[in-house]
Amino acid sequence: MKIGDAFDPECPTRLILDRIGDKWSVLVVLSLSTGAKRFTELRDRIGGVTPKVLTQTLRAMERDGLLTRHVFAEVPPRVEYELTALGHSLQSPIQAVADWAESNVLEVIAARERASGDQAVSR
Repeated sequence: MKIGDAFDPECPTRLILDRIGDKWSVLVVLSLSTGAKRFTELRDRIGGVTPKVLTQTLRAMERDGLLTRHVFAEVPPRVEYELTALGHSLQSPIQAVADWAESNVLEVIAARERASGDQAVSR
């Protein structure tokens, strides 16, 4: 196994690529780029994510050192999530990918439609 060789199937780099390539992780990083948020704020901002999946994503990101979970001793308890320095270092690359996706979404949709039409014709 070579560390730092993403093409080696045994390389742990692939675990990181799985994490940062997951759409929910990407959206969490983008959501937290403006500062700490509570669970419901994240869920509402992201939209379409179930509470279970968001919880799993947040736990995995915390385990990977990308965010921290702060529990405040209040009644009811208040929990906030915030990017770590490592998580903040992902902001620029993730924002670049998000910007590219938003700029090119219509072209990708058109290509998919053309491909679907080509498949229907060839059948």
